[in-house]
Amino acid sequence: MRPSAVHARNALAWQAQSLLLAYPDEQFPEYLTLALRVAATQPKPVGDPLEAFAEHASRTPLPDLAAEYVATLDHRKRCCPYLTYYAHGDTRKRGIALLRLKQTYAEAGRRLSDDELPDHLAVVLEFAATDPPTGHRLLTEHRAGLELLRLALRDADSPWAHVLDSVSATLPALAGDERAAVARLAAQGPPEEQVGLDPYASPSSPASPVFLPDPVVGGPR
Repeated sequence: MRPSAVHARNALAWQAQSLLLAYPDEQFPEYLTLALRVAATQPKPVGDPLEAFAEHASRTPLPDLAAEYVATLDHRKRCCPYLTYYAHGDTRKRGIALLRLKQTYAEAGRRLSDDELPDHLAVVLEFAATDPPTGHRLLTEHRAGLELLRLALRDADSPWAHVLDSVSATLPALAGDERAAVARLAAQGPPEEQVGLDPYASPSSPASPVFLPDPVVGGPR
């Protein structure tokens, strides 16, 4: 398959994954319908986990799903959806990494609101859906953090592990140095220096992502 076709197919998957990582509000059932449509267009390693999550979420009362989202993605640091946290913790280096992400988005014409963190996985995926080559690079750069998040969600028996399985299937397999980084971070955790992050919030104060208009699948917001 041509690289352009792969990017177009991945863009659909990333758009659906970003919506499934949003807080489950009254629009969430519409996101599930969209995800099922996208899943049918994807290879099985990408599409099957989307279907599994959508089927689970559709059987779960929305208030229960929302409570599980908060308990897992907001209140467990091991399940933190902020990608730079895994490599840098709450340190000056994380502040620099966040700034670089914002600059990358700005160069592509994407402006974040003041309450929107650029490293939230839903935001990164939403951006990737609109700029697949750059988005693929960003996701690959954070491959170790994504894998740690995926494993943590599996350990927590969270349905959102299916979404991370789907994300992982759109990316290259872990390289040797990435596997080493995963093992090191799993054993040691992220750095703990508590300085240098202003004006950004920490993972203990998550911001709700605000999604881009969808130029690819035209799904509901």
